[in-house]
Amino acid sequence: MYQSYDIIIIGTGAGGATLAHALKDSGAKVLLVERGDYLPREPENWDVKAVFSEKRYKPKESWYDDRGKPFSPGVHYVVGGNTKVYGAVLIRFREQDFEELVHEGGTSPEWPVTYSDFEPYYTKAEEHFFVHGKNGQDPTEPSRSKSFPFQEVPHEPTIEQLASKLRLQGLHPFYLPVGIDLREGGRCIRCKTCDGFPCKLEAKADAEVCGVTPTLESPDVELLTRTFARRILTDPSGRRAVAVELERDGERFEVRGETIVVSCGAVNSAALLLRSDSTAHPAGLANQSGLVGRNYMVHNSTFLMAVHPVWQNATTFQKTLSINDFYFGKRDFPYPMGNLQMLGKLQADMLKAQKAFVPKALLSYIADRSVDFYLTSEDLPDPENRVTVGRNGRIQIRWRPNNLEAHRQLVQETKRMLKRAGYPIILTQKMGIETNSHMCGTMRFGTDPVTSVLDPYCQAHTVQNLYVVDSSFFPSSAAVNPALTIAAQALRVADHILKER
Repeated sequence: MYQSYDIIIIGTGAGGATLAHALKDSGAKVLLVERGDYLPREPENWDVKAVFSEKRYKPKESWYDDRGKPFSPGVHYVVGGNTKVYGAVLIRFREQDFEELVHEGGTSPEWPVTYSDFEPYYTKAEEHFFVHGKNGQDPTEPSRSKSFPFQEVPHEPTIEQLASKLRLQGLHPFYLPVGIDLREGGRCIRCKTCDGFPCKLEAKADAEVCGVTPTLESPDVELLTRTFARRILTDPSGRRAVAVELERDGERFEVRGETIVVSCGAVNSAALLLRSDSTAHPAGLANQSGLVGRNYMVHNSTFLMAVHPVWQNATTFQKTLSINDFYFGKRDFPYPMGNLQMLGKLQADMLKAQKAFVPKALLSYIADRSVDFYLTSEDLPDPENRVTVGRNGRIQIRWRPNNLEAHRQLVQETKRMLKRAGYPIILTQKMGIETNSHMCGTMRFGTDPVTSVLDPYCQAHTVQNLYVVDSSFFPSSAAVNPALTIAAQALRVADHILKER
């Protein structure tokens, strides 16, 4: 291991790994730092009890809400980050998501860039993560310079029947864009253990498979696993980051970098900068605006099961259908409501992990007869929703959900839709603070250093060689999964770094 690098990237998730891959042939000496290790390929990858009840791959770590109550966050410290267990939904933000948008609960701010700035990078990101999808079905679909790189994942019979019933209601179900390896000769077998599980076939388009593994083929790239980034150090002026203080196996040491990129996820990236306070940055590194850690967003989200007492759902790979008909509202509610998409097929032991006192036989009966959805609505940036770091590095999250009427409307409309489709029983579970897989917004980007932490290329306004490349930069959360937008921005930032070099 060298002691000095051209570029240090902290974190190997959708942002860090995609950025590293884009820089691997630049001639720059790159160090990737990951606090976790490789997630093992083992039988437990597809064991429902191991993954959901025993939480085998989650860290034994607690964060705290603003009342001091601990909770187990939905994060994974492994090579590839949270993408190792994500549902591989890789969907573009809508064009209007980049603009100022009035909601029932307030206003979603305009981004400092437009959809057209992102579009070429969305296209590259879809190719990088082998996204399967189909154009022309979603009424909110943004303009595209190219079709999806791979054809859609087909519906299984029960889901195709549901899609037909929804179309008869005048709705526009579309094939959910997903990153699974169904390419010619691909590894995906469309199993029941994808959404929420690691893939032991490496058939999911995660940041390890698509980013880290091919990147390490370059002799100019190194990876340090099981290594925690404690602080980022600057020169005496505070205008340049010069080194990262790392800890591995109890030993602390420093590595120097000409360019330092933070890609730890919206909470841990903010926490790292807050821990990196100094005389030049007394409130935390790059925090002259006071906005590091503020405007934390995670989506308003609900799990919904539509159950028929007789019909059985034999679907194996369920995550193929989505609806955006209510994304920007409806006739009697002219405000954005959000997205609904299928979940991976829920199984009894998944439900048992949440409903321990319900007999498993009943849970099996329900799961065998349900179609399962994930509903997301935009939560709006609020500077009081924030990440702070307390004594001993304890992470505290203050989050008060907002824009809740829009989400209530989405849930009600979905219930009506599914009852018309023949499912008389609807069960819902609203997600809370611990469900933070879509976290974003803690270091928003913009053109004004007073109202933003990063510039439009995710470079800190006040530290000239420091970048943050993960969902921290989002000024708003939109209402769809963030992974593709993170990856697109990583590719955009890579072009900028190469141009600067």
